[in-house]
Amino acid sequence: MSGLQRITVLGATGSIGLSTLDVIARHPDRYEVFALTGFSRLAELQALSRVHRPRFVVVPDEVSAQALQAALRSDGLSCEVLVGEQGLCAVAEHADVDAVMAAIVGAAGLKPTLAAVRAGKKVLLANKEALVMSGALFMQAVRDSGATLLPIDSEHNAIFQCLPQDYARGLAQVGVRRVLLTASGGPFRETPLADLELVTPEQACAHPNWSMGRKISVDSASMMNKGLELIEACWLFDAAPAQIEVVIHRQSVIHSLVDYIDGSVLAQMGNPDMRTPIAHALAWPQRIDSGVAPLDLFAVGRLDFQRPDEQRFPCLRLAREAAQVGGTAPAVLNAANEVAVEAFLQRRIRFTDIARMIESVLNRQASQTVQALDVVLAADIQARELARQWLASH
Repeated sequence: MSGLQRITVLGATGSIGLSTLDVIARHPDRYEVFALTGFSRLAELQALSRVHRPRFVVVPDEVSAQALQAALRSDGLSCEVLVGEQGLCAVAEHADVDAVMAAIVGAAGLKPTLAAVRAGKKVLLANKEALVMSGALFMQAVRDSGATLLPIDSEHNAIFQCLPQDYARGLAQVGVRRVLLTASGGPFRETPLADLELVTPEQACAHPNWSMGRKISVDSASMMNKGLELIEACWLFDAAPAQIEVVIHRQSVIHSLVDYIDGSVLAQMGNPDMRTPIAHALAWPQRIDSGVAPLDLFAVGRLDFQRPDEQRFPCLRLAREAAQVGGTAPAVLNAANEVAVEAFLQRRIRFTDIARMIESVLNRQASQTVQALDVVLAADIQARELARQWLASH
């Protein structure tokens, strides 16, 4: 084998996966692609395989695998096609893998991400649901295996860059007063409240600053994305929900801040481009070119901040409450949200029904103590069923 770092990209055809491959391609002297995985965009996965020539490709089912294997052979490629969750875990924990980009959206990314952690890999975590669903178990697995966990969400990556290296001793012990988690506010930060009932999926997916997939765009519009990030930050940085404050910053050039007890506030800034945190995590503790243009402060001109309105963004309140309850509550929140967002994108419910559905499920499903992954997965299944019942009755 070569001396290059071998990278598995879970969720290669999504926006994070494509940005990761862009950064990798800029540094052929440092990285090579070991495996690519995709779910529905098989033509794109084939095209990426032609460019990056991975050893393995993973698809969701046997029919897709047979079709893709034949297509890759016709391209003269010898990569092996694996199937399903078992295939995802195999390429995440493979002995020849150095780092895993965990960029599968939603609960589907939990098991392969956890497999990479348990194998002691360098894990670039873009799948926030893995921590939201199984935070205590996940972080214990990181400690037990000695895996290196590096956050990819721009906000968590910013916090990581602004904290001292020994932050694991506890935020108070390293002089941190609070963490300021920035949010753009999405496309509806100034929409009249009465009009939110009528917004369309197209409007919700039209983010003013970032180019993202449809699910995460809706989460940004509802600010559930920020709520999930709050829960994730609690686990990543061993923080209580009260130590994390969400701040709406419409320009999206300050990606988060850390407030110290001596009055210092450190901020990480940059253009809104996910290649910056990806490059940071890939090369950490070194720095490499990401392809992102330098930040032009004169063009930015001004920086605005405001408190989020939880009447406008009830999902943020629900996420904070779930973080405070703990146990399986965050997993229930996440599962109900996934069902709600899918229903909204299918035009089965209104935008404002997303929070109503989630709150109903949280009220009907009591939180349990998480002692094993099976408890989390069972809570996820039950929450989805309750969400579907809510759909059927409304």
